[in-house]
Amino acid sequence: MEEARLPDLHEELAALEAEEALVSASRRRLHHQLDFGFAHETTRVRERELSDRRRELHRRIDELRDVLGLPVGARRASDESTPEQQAG
Repeated sequence: MEEARLPDLHEELAALEAEEALVSASRRRLHHQLDFGFAHETTRVRERELSDRRRELHRRIDELRDVLGLPVGARRASDESTPEQQAG
């Protein structure tokens, strides 16, 4: 791998991880709406879109982490949950 490309890959990884955190936060909000009965068909469609995008992001993040020699599938900040989320 070209050394000059490493900063670009690290920059892309950081951007994807930031987007993944935002997508996951939006998805959690929609899940909350779905769980508590405040959803309609548009909510379900949007949750599916966000889930698909999140899956794509995870795939690309894992690819980049592998190329950069970083742990693949490492726990992401967006995977963390608050005690309130764990309770319910």
